[in-house]
Amino acid sequence: MALLKRINKKANAYLNSGFGTNASSYGGRFVNKNGTANVEKRGMNILHRISWYHTLIDMSAWKFMFILLVFYVCINFVFALIYFAIGIEFLNGIDSSCSDWVKFGETYFFSAQTFTTVGYGHISPSGFTASAVSALEALIGLLSFAIATGLFFGRFSRPVAFIKFSHNAIIAPYGDITALMVRITPFKNTNLFDAEAKITLGISVEENERMSNKFYSLDLEFDKINALTLSWTLVHPITEESPLYQFTKEEFENNDGEIVVYIKTFDDMFSNTVSIRTSYTFDEVVYGAKFKPMYSRNNNNTKTILHLDKLNDFDNVIL
Repeated sequence: MALLKRINKKANAYLNSGFGTNASSYGGRFVNKNGTANVEKRGMNILHRISWYHTLIDMSAWKFMFILLVFYVCINFVFALIYFAIGIEFLNGIDSSCSDWVKFGETYFFSAQTFTTVGYGHISPSGFTASAVSALEALIGLLSFAIATGLFFGRFSRPVAFIKFSHNAIIAPYGDITALMVRITPFKNTNLFDAEAKITLGISVEENERMSNKFYSLDLEFDKINALTLSWTLVHPITEESPLYQFTKEEFENNDGEIVVYIKTFDDMFSNTVSIRTSYTFDEVVYGAKFKPMYSRNNNNTKTILHLDKLNDFDNVIL
């Protein structure tokens, strides 16, 4: 309760962040490191709760390719079983003297050729049933490749903020006081303009004999820059008006809190506004540290070198 009074006395009115105030409703953190909300939705049918399009767009490239491969193999396997059940005598071009494994292999590759509409002509269907199944498979193949093409385009054309955050937030010297600092940097060959940053502090405190979540907006030294070409250290000066004023190292270690960072900028490659966010729990805040410089000049002093591998480097200092 004393901590809540001290925070409210120094800070502006707390925010409605959308995560609610009941501290028992959330476990671990409010926002995951990758920027997604740490919320699991339940109570509805999975088909209504999950957007398969967004799931396939968001998943990693190797998972996406693996799903396409599994779908391609499985659907051809299903149609191969159907052709085999109809009878290989209705597929002209298959040697009836071969073993059943060879015959099934031939039907599988005929299915693959029909599904992709390649049609080499080595094997062809005869009879109404086999012809109808092959016509249906060709239609499904056309629709499937149209959907896969759309997903590929959606994945490649989707605006993404190619920005990395430092692994830790730090409490560092800042003039005669201290400041909360987070470092970000672009890591692709894109040009980012009109970058904006917001930092929100979420903390669990005791209020009226129960734990409650409170959220506060943290003022930044600079919350906008014209161009994000090098690293940008977000600095929140811990003045008397800051909710973090007089926070000690022990309070960071013994209290449940989280610092949510939100970045919005314009990417001229996508010609679109992109955004990204992450969060730092109090145990991810290093008390008494200072970021090391992560850019330098080349030997001819004609170009700036941005060392992306130094994004997380810092020195420990005494506050």
